[in-house]
Amino acid sequence: MDEPSLEKQPEPGQRADLVKRPAPPATELRASDADRDRIADILREALAEGRLTAEEHAERVGGVYTAKTVGELEPLISDLPVDRRAADATAPARPYDASVRPGVAEAENLVAVFGGSTRKGRWRVRSRTNAFALFGGVEIDLTEAVFEQREIVINAAAVFGGIDIKVPENVSVRSTGTGIFGGFDVTTREATDPDAPVVVVTGFAVFGGVEAKAKRGKRLKNLRAGS
Repeated sequence: MDEPSLEKQPEPGQRADLVKRPAPPATELRASDADRDRIADILREALAEGRLTAEEHAERVGGVYTAKTVGELEPLISDLPVDRRAADATAPARPYDASVRPGVAEAENLVAVFGGSTRKGRWRVRSRTNAFALFGGVEIDLTEAVFEQREIVINAAAVFGGIDIKVPENVSVRSTGTGIFGGFDVTTREATDPDAPVVVVTGFAVFGGVEAKAKRGKRLKNLRAGS
């Protein structure tokens, strides 16, 4: 005799597709950008403390940016102390005002592993861009981009690779990155117009380099529309 099914059956007159199904386990949930940032921060501290070699760090960081679920992220830090660590909360990007098109919430990922990745020309900048270079190079050119948020964040991670960021002359540039046996060279500046977009470059460089600076002669024509 067949065992009775444990799955909840619809009541008489109830549509089968409306029956509530159990939520998936936490490890099967899709990973968010905040989840990836938390793991990347733990790995960066582990490298600085000597718990990971540069090669181990590079391999794990690569796994961070290719992970699809929370369950794929957790094994990357399972052998590291994490109880005292907490990721810094990042304020959401602030749109210009109600008259401007809303920005795109999803982050864009640019990954170069033993190769190259480029984003340039006329393109819409998302509120967050993650760039990862491992024995490769990433180029991000914002000089002709459309800014739909007042503040955008570029999270750059260069391991034995390089990330080059070019911005217009009339936007503000800020940095919170770190170089570990590498260079994190961001030319910061504050635009004279208080409504100018703000580009925040964060992340780290390990035996690699991250560079961000204004491109001479390139300016946004309309700061509020980002065109």
